[in-house]
Amino acid sequence: MTPSPPPSSPQPISSKPQPLVKDPDRLETRLKEIPPEPGVYFMRDVTDHILYIGKSKKLRSRVRSYFRDKHELNPRIALMVMQIAEIEFIVTDTEAEALALEANLIKQHQPHFNVLLKDDKKYPYLCITWSEEYPRIFITRKRRSGKIKDRYYGPYVDVHVLRSTLHLVKRLFPLRQRPQPLFKDRPCLNYDIGRCPGVCQQLITPEEYRKIILKIAMIFQGRTKELEDMLLKQMEKASEEMNYEYAARLRDQIRGLQSLGAEQKVALPDDTVSRDAIALMSDDQHSCIQLFQIRAGRLVGRLGFVADAQSGTPGEILQRVLEEHYSTVESVEIPSEIHTQHELPEGEMLAEFLSERRGRKVNVFVPQRQSKADLIEMVERNAGYELARTQRFADRNNQAMLDLAEALDLPDLPHRIEGYDISHIQGSDAVASQVVFIDGLPAKQHYRHYKIKDATVRSGHSDDFASMAEVIRRRFRKYDRSQESGARNQELGVLPKPDKDFPDLVMIDGGKGQLSAVVEVLRDMNLLEEVKVVSLAKQREEIFLPGESLPIATTAEQPGVQLLRRLRDEAHRFAVSFHRQQRSDRMKRSRLEEIPGLGHHRQKQLLAHFRSIDYLREASAKQIAEVQGIGAKMAQQIYDYFHPQFRDELKDEGKAEEAPAIEEPVT
Repeated sequence: MTPSPPPSSPQPISSKPQPLVKDPDRLETRLKEIPPEPGVYFMRDVTDHILYIGKSKKLRSRVRSYFRDKHELNPRIALMVMQIAEIEFIVTDTEAEALALEANLIKQHQPHFNVLLKDDKKYPYLCITWSEEYPRIFITRKRRSGKIKDRYYGPYVDVHVLRSTLHLVKRLFPLRQRPQPLFKDRPCLNYDIGRCPGVCQQLITPEEYRKIILKIAMIFQGRTKELEDMLLKQMEKASEEMNYEYAARLRDQIRGLQSLGAEQKVALPDDTVSRDAIALMSDDQHSCIQLFQIRAGRLVGRLGFVADAQSGTPGEILQRVLEEHYSTVESVEIPSEIHTQHELPEGEMLAEFLSERRGRKVNVFVPQRQSKADLIEMVERNAGYELARTQRFADRNNQAMLDLAEALDLPDLPHRIEGYDISHIQGSDAVASQVVFIDGLPAKQHYRHYKIKDATVRSGHSDDFASMAEVIRRRFRKYDRSQESGARNQELGVLPKPDKDFPDLVMIDGGKGQLSAVVEVLRDMNLLEEVKVVSLAKQREEIFLPGESLPIATTAEQPGVQLLRRLRDEAHRFAVSFHRQQRSDRMKRSRLEEIPGLGHHRQKQLLAHFRSIDYLREASAKQIAEVQGIGAKMAQQIYDYFHPQFRDELKDEGKAEEAPAIEEPVT
């Protein structure tokens, strides 16, 4: 890849550069500087933020088309063009390199006007943790949350089929069944019944175990037929060598794989060709995309994606989905044919990119023949069903937010709602939770935990009012507009202003007491006018407003109240789980803290090595000394702590040896 000359340095924000459409001379000069070569281009606004990232096999022609054919632009792109103040570019050697570079840059910068797929946790993925010595396989809704080596397959639309497939895989192949070993010195029952190869005790080498995982990965790569053929050859070889027990296991695995897709046949000619088919259905807000993976005439996967319908044309959305999907899969997963519902704006470039990755020709086209066109129609019909479900879900949330806005007399729909709850046992291990709902849906990336720092809240003395006041003060500390904080911010040149993380509504789990404590804090911070706060009492599901002695007139079953109840229940669940974790950690530490000379760091090392206090109690002094940072003397001291009777017996033996012999009385 040949980089272009360094892009011109952005103008200082203070000079307030005009958009290029208002400066024709500068626009024409900038367009002439762009070469007619393949590469990636950046559109920036007057504040130097990236508006859009695109690619083209001829940069100059593509960028010039934005300013030449304005009447052909959709309203979203036309709005972007009005804001462009600077254009930068990177030249590449090939179109395929431009496609790969664009995908990486979009992921990195997340430009506002690009087609961005929504990660709303609606569809799950299957993850294989190749970064671990003994990889795990599990279902998750958090993509790319692990290490770089970990592989994700999906997102899968049918969760039931995914779980059934994984359940069958765990019966056919011996796999690790637990993230942590159940016993320290022996395998569990799963090993005895053949479900696990003894990973916890390393009864199988990492190399042999990874061979098993590679076979399972072939199933989720759509290579089930290839795996069946491979197992059939291994079975025949084992039978010739009279290893009948191993051959029987292979026979059962082959039968299980055949039953896996027995009812997932798709009638298509030339069923030896692997192909993917993609289509979408859209309304004014959402685009639901379906991608069917067909291998050897069998439907092996149905993936789903969601995008903003206003982010581009149908062809542009499909192109973005395909680029996003195939940039993260292995080369063996790329099919030889890709059928699309609409013509892709950069279909030739995508085909070249995929052909280079696969090492063989990949065709991307809109099918015209009846059988293949019927396949696209089937995919489009399934996308329509997903869109209808999305619409029903969105309508329910919109109705709940509208009802809540009317009940609380809010000026707009509450886009971001935050819920708070306190959890403790008689004041011990007091914690708080902050959960966030955006457009009526949980946004777990914004959840927060708080440990209560108030010294008066301790074991035997609880104070929910003070705890809630502390949490609210810490949450809105950066927006503090009190006289003292305002003067300090003015000296620093900081003007605390609400941002995208500022809530439209705050819900407190509790009654009038908790609400009064929160209101007092917000009044001290001069934020009471900006933060709309309510409380939800548990007994009668009553909503209280600041300064009102009676709850507002609502029923427990109306949509707005149900939304607050879901928020309250989620805040309670999140707080209780964190409290239990803190209490468990304290109980573990409290035993070890009684051992003189054992600091916090070495306590963590001991727990990391032995997993639990019970395993540590059963260990010998020699085994304890194997922990890094634990010497022989400290190991003996730890052992003596857990075995006081043994220590007392040794002391008694020492005293018996030192005691003088008792003379018999002379008669």
